[in-house]
Amino acid sequence: MGRWEPNACGRLAQAALELFDERGYEQTTVAEIAKRAGLTERTYFRHYADKCEVMFGKSGALQEEFATAVAEAPASMAPIDAIAAGLEAVSQMFAGRREHRQRQAVIAANAELQERELTKYASMSAAIADALRRRGVAEPSATLTAEAGIVVFKVGFRLWLAASEECELSQMMRESLEDLRAVTAPQR
Repeated sequence: MGRWEPNACGRLAQAALELFDERGYEQTTVAEIAKRAGLTERTYFRHYADKCEVMFGKSGALQEEFATAVAEAPASMAPIDAIAAGLEAVSQMFAGRREHRQRQAVIAANAELQERELTKYASMSAAIADALRRRGVAEPSATLTAEAGIVVFKVGFRLWLAASEECELSQMMRESLEDLRAVTAPQR
């Protein structure tokens, strides 16, 4: 093992995903993850607070991208359209990255990881609601719109992962948002 090699975070995340997939989350230790990545436990804990967090290393960037896109959407946009701008922005972060199927399978197989994912979604929703409030959206509309955006993201993401053919995440997000608009539109 060399003294220093680039991309420690990426190597740790890849090693963790491989081990969780092979052996299961509960049966994998941080020491094993670090060893597989060619790093030390100390290096692991410089990058991640605990064993669980390695699966969510990019969630902060995702949250920031979503909230920033909502905040920076044109002032004339309706709140749900600002959410659409945020969904479009975060979709670009996943372009060409289909490896998330394996990640989601690992999360689905473990209650602790599912709980952490829900916590990350709650944090993202709060950041988006804050961005909407800064745009002048009053409560409870800001929170309702942010939560709707998270639901659209989750549904669109799940559909994208399940798609048998190659498709863009942004298209799945747009379709999911249109489905939400359809079910909330007044009946004639």
